[in-house]
Amino acid sequence: MGKALLIKLKDSLISVLPITAIVLIISFTPLAPLSQTEQITFAVCAVFLILGIGLFNLGADLAMTPMGEHVGTGLTKSKKVIILISVCFVMGVLITVAEPDLSVLAKQVSDVMNNTALIATVGVGVGIFLVLAVLKIVFHKNLSMLLMFFYMLLFAVSALLIESGKKPFLPLSFDSGGVTTGPITVPFIMALGFGIATTVGGRNANENSFGLIALCSIGPIIAVMVLSMFSNGDMNPDKIIETYKTVEESIGHLGYTVLNTVKNIALALGLIVVFFFILQFTVLKLPRQKLAQIGIGIVYTFFGLVIFLVAVEVGFMPIGYKLGTEIADFSKPVLAVFGFIIGLVVVLAEPAVHVLNKQVEEVTGGGVKKIEMMLALSVAVGVSICLSIIRMIFHFSLLYYLIPGYLISLGLSFFVPRMYTAIAFDSGGVASGPLTSSFILPLIIGACVSISGTGNILTEAFGVVAMVAMTPLITIQALGFKAVMSTKVRGKIAMKRILSADDEQIIYFK
Repeated sequence: MGKALLIKLKDSLISVLPITAIVLIISFTPLAPLSQTEQITFAVCAVFLILGIGLFNLGADLAMTPMGEHVGTGLTKSKKVIILISVCFVMGVLITVAEPDLSVLAKQVSDVMNNTALIATVGVGVGIFLVLAVLKIVFHKNLSMLLMFFYMLLFAVSALLIESGKKPFLPLSFDSGGVTTGPITVPFIMALGFGIATTVGGRNANENSFGLIALCSIGPIIAVMVLSMFSNGDMNPDKIIETYKTVEESIGHLGYTVLNTVKNIALALGLIVVFFFILQFTVLKLPRQKLAQIGIGIVYTFFGLVIFLVAVEVGFMPIGYKLGTEIADFSKPVLAVFGFIIGLVVVLAEPAVHVLNKQVEEVTGGGVKKIEMMLALSVAVGVSICLSIIRMIFHFSLLYYLIPGYLISLGLSFFVPRMYTAIAFDSGGVASGPLTSSFILPLIIGACVSISGTGNILTEAFGVVAMVAMTPLITIQALGFKAVMSTKVRGKIAMKRILSADDEQIIYFK
């Protein structure tokens, strides 16, 4: 166990080091000078971030992934579709309620939306779409056609939201699809899909194991749009600014932050564990040794998430906000370049990305390597943040990006292997994790306050998480398109060699 933890810590060190180095180097320049207290706090939080990611990744391997696989396999073997659907719906709701990022979102809109109503509605949305995703696996339905239908429905609801006079809520609604597929959701749901797909079997079992995150990302967007239509008033941007403290204020509230995070994570994991053990005694009947391993993994997951989220809230969130304001004051073009560079490295530190990359490499038998996935995701996130900053500088609608972006993504799905499409749409939800919402979003909000003031936060700053969720759909499918074209080129070259072979070299047997 100790050796496995050291490997995870080494991986997390490699992941967190680039973003830490970039921020600390920038802090010594006129671009965004930070005080000594801010530099030390950020560096200490980065160390804790490394520890948190390492513990979480080990916990995911020992607990969250096996739990999802056993639930998927056990329920599918029972051959009772009603029970499978019911359990998946409940698990979808519970896991969504458990996501820390959703609580952050609910807090920011609490002045016009009831927190409990928002979380419950989004949870139901994820539960419904998780059921649809499971039915897709069971009945071997085409993911591309389902995505085409539901994204058409999504943009239809977007038009209704704009017509109802709630256009400022549009970017926030799209952001909600990214924040609800976070570090707790991803390992469990991906493993659930893998367990169901391998049990159901079929020619495309590996392909069918992906796509659950893709569909579950759509539910929250529609849910928040519907809620926005019936909200009582307009959001107050000043309420959002109040959630971003200085480093000194964050340190002063450290005790409260730790206790609140412990409470939220304990509730989150507690709901999942209780429901899992109900299934254990009724359906699964796993051996004690396996349960002991899962129990140890849950402990690692708990401490990993607490350490990670506290480090992000205390150090990364206030520093991200300050970097945004300082660099925007210095130069807007530099801000766009910085956004691209920071996007390249920030995805490396997202915990759930490592879970996805590992499962992709395992399921594809090395056909899609972790390094290829990470490169595609890094470029995608870098481009998305750069484009978000350009949108903020020139003040145009988020839909100018999302509509053509999703049209390109869905169009590519007809030309690349289905495996790549499923992986790409899953990657979109995974890339937009807690570090994106707690470092990149504050950075963009800080820049927006500097460039346009607080009045445009809702329309221009929000939407960056949606962009981070969209661009991987294009880059990873482009990776698949490249693989298809390379195969065709190799085939043509081989055929050309055969046809141009010297007849004298052919041996005829008489």
